[in-house]
Amino acid sequence: MLRTVNRVLLALAGLVLLVLGGSVLAVGLGAPPPSWWMHDGRHDVLLDAGDRTRWRDAGWFWPVVIGALALLVLLTLWWLAAQLRRRRLAEVLVETGDGEGALLRGRALENAMAGEAETRDGVERARVVLTGRRGRPRARADLALQPHAAPADALHRFSAETLAHARDSAGLASLPATVRLRGVKHRARRVS
Repeated sequence: MLRTVNRVLLALAGLVLLVLGGSVLAVGLGAPPPSWWMHDGRHDVLLDAGDRTRWRDAGWFWPVVIGALALLVLLTLWWLAAQLRRRRLAEVLVETGDGEGALLRGRALENAMAGEAETRDGVERARVVLTGRRGRPRARADLALQPHAAPADALHRFSAETLAHARDSAGLASLPATVRLRGVKHRARRVS
């Protein structure tokens, strides 16, 4: 849901900026501006002398305007960098011994690890996400434990078996992992 809202807002912001920028460019190149346009023509300026000197007595006004615009630019750049950063690892570099290596899909390894973890006693659901670099991946696992499961045992089995199998099958020297354990809520049955 959040990803969809983010994409819609990004598309709307891009469309508004494209229309405004294209309009300013067209008027600047000599196209006649519409009657509702904020400028009269190609040689009109954004802030005329009256607008610039209007706030001359308030020494705080222009530094605040410039600071607010700079903050807006920095926040926009931060948001853009967050959009471009990949959260999941698309592929893992598998060492084949011939010096070239092969690429394994990250989702395939994630699904294999989650599937193996779910076969263990006491684990109801598992979700694994790979992050990091393709030559040095990291795993984040969420294990939903059944009520009878011992968390220490589930964590040990995941580390010693599931994680070790994934590391060995991909030919990785190490596969660090962060594991989050949580219990599954079950409704109690009423006994009459």
